[in-house]
Amino acid sequence: QVQLVESGGGLVQPGGSLKLSCTPSERTKRFAMGWFRQAPGKEREFVAALSWNGQHTDYADSVRGRFTISRDTPRNTVHLQMTSLKPEDTAVYYCAASSKIAPPIRGDDMSEYDFWGQGAQVTVSS
Repeated sequence: QVQLVESGGGLVQPGGSLKLSCTPSERTKRFAMGWFRQAPGKEREFVAALSWNGQHTDYADSVRGRFTISRDTPRNTVHLQMTSLKPEDTAVYYCAASSKIAPPIRGDDMSEYDFWGQGAQVTVSS
């Protein structure tokens, strides 16, 4: 059982930046990694995904060009760099790992993910 721990959430002003990190409890070299988010009263939605080989990414239209998913292989950590944040980006952000999704990646199917983190709150407000 792989445990995923998110960190880096917090409060940021509109237009600001924030970097989320996801650290698995064990090596997830062959796992595709994804980020999802859930705003109050809304369903969980896809944000971004990265193939296990790091060569392919997938983004939701709402964040493309503003968010970047990346992997720090030596530290076994996945990051979500968020820039130009908007109030509508406010949500709990969840990291997820998948052994099923093969490159090139389409990472928006939650049922393809095996493991989930507990979530990190991101609040964008002035």
